[in-house]
Amino acid sequence: MTDDGWVRGDYLGLDMPAHADALRRGGASFLTEAFRRSGALTAGNTVLAITDLREFRGGSTGRKAMLSVDYDGTVRLPTDLFVKFSRDFGDPARDRGRTQMEFEVRFALLSRMPDFPITVPRCLFADYHAPSGTGLLITERIPYGTNGIEPHYDKCMDYTMPDPLAHYEALLGALGQLAGAGKAGRLPQELVEQFPVDMERLSVGERAPYTADQLQRRVDRLAEFAVAHPSLLPDNVREPEFLARLRNEVARFPDREKDIWRHLADDPDYVALCHWNASVDNAWFWRRPDGHLECGLLDWGCVGQMNLAMVLWGAMCSAETQMWDQHFDALLEHFLAEFRSAGGPALEAATVTRHLLLYVAVMGLAWLLDVPSYLLKLLPEPVSDRFDARIAGDEQARSRLLMTTNFLNLWATTDVAGALDAI
Repeated sequence: MTDDGWVRGDYLGLDMPAHADALRRGGASFLTEAFRRSGALTAGNTVLAITDLREFRGGSTGRKAMLSVDYDGTVRLPTDLFVKFSRDFGDPARDRGRTQMEFEVRFALLSRMPDFPITVPRCLFADYHAPSGTGLLITERIPYGTNGIEPHYDKCMDYTMPDPLAHYEALLGALGQLAGAGKAGRLPQELVEQFPVDMERLSVGERAPYTADQLQRRVDRLAEFAVAHPSLLPDNVREPEFLARLRNEVARFPDREKDIWRHLADDPDYVALCHWNASVDNAWFWRRPDGHLECGLLDWGCVGQMNLAMVLWGAMCSAETQMWDQHFDALLEHFLAEFRSAGGPALEAATVTRHLLLYVAVMGLAWLLDVPSYLLKLLPEPVSDRFDARIAGDEQARSRLLMTTNFLNLWATTDVAGALDAI
């Protein structure tokens, strides 16, 4: 990378800015060349000026910016744009996630193909420099709350959403359409092959594996949390009988984790290119004239070929627990029906459910059994419920609590150990 923050991309071969200041210096001339190189602009069209560029910090990695531009009079491209940088040079922890953009850039370039099977933000430029982990993505900006598009829905706050079930039907329908189109060969194979099947890579980060003893100590901490904050967990998760069963069963998983990952990759019919984290905050919704709810998907970090169970958990881990209890089976059938209608093979719902239990067990034991300790530090005194401002007003707190509750509720209401025995 040059001293002034420019690096040459691997895919389009253009020098691109690594941060907002470099983009501002590059100005309209860079954007003109970038949009031409990507095919968004024809050779005779230009970006005349940057009219607004405001950087902001959002998400878990990199920096973002709101960008507005003017074109010459014949261009029909969006003027309000979203910019995502893989790098955050002022925050080493966020900068460590820079490699997540590599496959997101590949997917953005793939999404420009005609008749792409689902709605995604229009990509005007995307490129990535692998040696430094530097990437740049420029897409249309989704105008939440205007022009018939519903407002943005925050993560783990579905209680503020009208008709949540219809929204999850739209969300899972879009995911099924994309996954099925890939299995049917409707996506260019040479581009799909750029997403290798490496499911362990699709994670929120690296962590040394826990031992059986460490996991059991975390279950003990969960039991302490259930006593200290009884209003924050459902009754079935706080029952001593369940906690004793959980303590016994978690000890079986550390030695079997590699077996689980191999099992999830064994049958290619159940593996497809899809979104790993398609929760409602990474989507936008609108209604057709007939009232049918439609869904677009954004934030494709960690996109890849994955077991479909990973798609389902990514979409529903932040749903209300009642959505799992009352509607999961119907939502799964809807997802599989959309998968088939897009050209995918007929799959067994029972097999997908078993895969889901195994994947949720691996992810929950790695990332969610720490949450009780985190919440005990955050909340030294009991709170009335999870809608207390100390939880509901803190995205980290409310998200960790609800995802942990869903993980534990799934374990309490199913036979996770039996799913392990079946492989």
